[in-house]
This record gives sequence, structure tokens and C-alpha cells, in this order.
Amino acid sequence: MTQINRRTLLAGAAATGALAATATVAAEDVIKTEPDLSGKSVLITGCSTGFGRLAAEAYARQGARVFATMRNLPRAEAEELTQIAIDDQLDLHVIEIDVTSDEQVAAGVAKAMEINGGAIDVLINNAGISFGGPIEIQDMAATQLTFDTNVFGPHRMSRAVLPAMRAAKSGLIINVSSQLGRVIVPAYGQYSPTKFALEAMSESLAYELVPHGIEVTVIEPGGYPTMIWKNANENSLALLGRAEEKHTDGYAALIAQLGNRTGGGSTDPMDVPRAMAEVIAMPAGTRPLRRAVHPGLKPQLAINELTAKVQVDWLGASGYGPWIKDVHNV
Repeated sequence: MTQINRRTLLAGAAATGALAATATVAAEDVIKTEPDLSGKSVLITGCSTGFGRLAAEAYARQGARVFATMRNLPRAEAEELTQIAIDDQLDLHVIEIDVTSDEQVAAGVAKAMEINGGAIDVLINNAGISFGGPIEIQDMAATQLTFDTNVFGPHRMSRAVLPAMRAAKSGLIINVSSQLGRVIVPAYGQYSPTKFALEAMSESLAYELVPHGIEVTVIEPGGYPTMIWKNANENSLALLGRAEEKHTDGYAALIAQLGNRTGGGSTDPMDVPRAMAEVIAMPAGTRPLRRAVHPGLKPQLAINELTAKVQVDWLGASGYGPWIKDVHNV
């Protein structure tokens, strides 16, 4: 496989268009390798379904010590993962963490570090939530929950693991964003605003952590057939059910979409865990700031390339220059 580093990932030509479920796929767009993760400790949020669930089992089978976290224990999904770990003798531990809870984040990370005997090598902030619909119908309950999960959750988790990572002078934080963290599709509620915030927070953190030997990578998936669509549809219908007519009466066409959205087509959700595993296995200092993942269109690539250039041109000669250049591999 071609060696991947920050520069090559940022240099790709961008595709254009809206979210695509299927497209002609170049062979290198779909990751099929399974790198050896032996010796790595990986803490993942949002492991009940989707990318988190797939990553937890896959990484344990690739030799990592995995801390698969999810909220609302006990639950069937946690029991299933625990049984798999027992049956197949995997180093996989299920821990309760609701990323919106300061107390659960602190307790869950402390438990993982106790089991691990020290700092966690890799934190994957995967937990996320979505409500559909126009911005105007997003009430404060939906807005606060979306930001609390998608932005403040990764912030809580990062703050919890970073003191030990800094002491160890190593570590990796992977934040799962979206194509919609760089491009906009109308009527996805506060999802894009939260993912834009996550992208900005991740980039700032990446610069600040350069002196500490800790890297940050943002994963930007396109559409994949995971439970996020079903959950978002349920959230959206509940939101619509409590919305006031004075907020809904101007958006008939956009509201008609709510509750019926699907995405991803026949794409393979394992693309995302594979991409993250590839990043984890890369040598320190070569990991990309951003990694677009989808076999179809990746409209964010042009934005990623441009913003990297702007950052280097703007701050490359300043006192921050070494940090900026390190992150963008220039």
C-alpha cells in the first residue's frame, strides 16, 4: 500500500457534489488492510452500535487492549461485547460512559487507566447524535443535547486523558467528524454546526499538543448505513412533535423529509474503523490532521487543502510556525 502521510492526504484533488450513497470506486479508496495493533490501548466512545461497535471488536482482534464505552448500562449490546471478549479471549473491556456526564467521563477514564496501568494510547471520540430539520425548529433541548454530545463530549474525554498522555509524551486523539463538518446540506439541524466546532477544536488541539508528542486526527466519513439514521429519524420526529407551528409553517418541503432519511446505500461501514486503524498504526509524526473516508465523493477535500495552505501561509513564519508546520507536515 502507498505510504500515507499528512502531505499526501491533504494534496488529493477534490470531488464535488452532494452526499453520495454510491459511486465509481478507485481501489485505493477502500481500505482492506488490518494492521497489527498489538500493544496499543484504545478507548472508544459510542460503542453500542455503528463505527464504535465495529471498531471495538476489530481492534481487539488485531491485538489492542480495547475499552469499549457506552451509556445506559446494563444493556444487551454491552453483554454481547463482553461475551465475545470472554469466548474469544480478547482484551476488551466494556465501561459505562455517557459523554454528556462529567462524573461518568472522569470515572470511566480512571477505570480504563487503572486496568491499563497508565495512560491510554489512543482515544477515539466516536459518540454522536443528530436531529434533522431546519435550524429554526431546533429547540434549546435538541440544540443543547447535540452540542453536549458532539462537541462538549469530545472535550470532556480529551481533558480526561490528556494529563496522563502529556506525562507519557505520546498519544493519539481521533475525533469522528463528518463530511458535514466541512460542507453544508440544508435541514440537518445543528449537526453541521457541531461538527464544524469539532473540526476547529481538533485543529487547535493538534497545534497545542505538538510540544507534548500527542497527535490529533479528524476522521470525516461520508454516508454509511449505520444506526445514526434510524436514531436521527426518531429524534427528528420527536422534535417535530413538540415544535410550535410558528416555527414550522415556513418549511413544508424540508419538514416532509423528516423521519424518512437513510444514507450510505451499499457502502461498508467497516471503511471507517479500517481508516482509523491505519492512522493508529502509522509512525508518530506522519499521521494526517484530517482523513476523509468514503468510496464516493469527498467534497471536503478542497476545503481541507485550502485551509491547510491558509494556516501555513498565515502563521508559518510566526512563533506558532513550528507547530503549524508540524501538523501540516511542511
